[in-house]
Amino acid sequence: MKKEKIIITGSEGLLGSALSLYLKKSYQLYKLSRRFGHDLTNEEFVKKWFLKNPAEYLVNCFGMNDHINAQKSPQTLFDVSLESLMQFFQVNIVALFSVCREFAKNKSAKGIVNLSSIYGVVSPHPDLYENSEKHIGYSLSKAAVVQLTKHLATHLAPNVQVNCVVLGGVEYDQSKDFKEQYKQFVPMKRMMKSDELNGLIEYLCSEKSAYMTGSAIHLDGGWTSW
Repeated sequence: MKKEKIIITGSEGLLGSALSLYLKKSYQLYKLSRRFGHDLTNEEFVKKWFLKNPAEYLVNCFGMNDHINAQKSPQTLFDVSLESLMQFFQVNIVALFSVCREFAKNKSAKGIVNLSSIYGVVSPHPDLYENSEKHIGYSLSKAAVVQLTKHLATHLAPNVQVNCVVLGGVEYDQSKDFKEQYKQFVPMKRMMKSDELNGLIEYLCSEKSAYMTGSAIHLDGGWTSW
């Protein structure tokens, strides 16, 4: 059987690279990444690329985040510049909308999966960030991803399904202290592993989820269930 085509944006990141490795066995894989010189905030590039590369499925792993960093200067919401706030929305929402829209113009399009965050549903826990804060732009933009998903789902149905996954914290190179603190807020008592998204994405990009659209599926170890 001919393999269906799947586009992974942010394909070289922590989650995108794990997904690409897993999905290439079952799909014809197209990768989009800043590491390849792809600028998804450039509307003209997005239009031209998607016009030339139609596919059945799109998984959006790209996005702007402010990762935990020991050298990061302490910051509270009173220190946040409006420019930095706009940058989060430019990447996480405006560019995401542009990518989804251009993908959906292709007649072969079947499904889109976006990635949101627990911080788009509940506030970052102050105890995890001590004298600093998670950037409010990240939280606001990830909340908007859920609404964007629902809007697209209703307006692109029944031809294109649109769902999103609300992710908990993913383990990478955080400090041991941060990981220990984080797991205290998770019923599963650990952070997510980078390959634990794979099976869910495979399900959402298949006929097995044919009646699912507009859903925000929580993959967070129970964080938002407290």
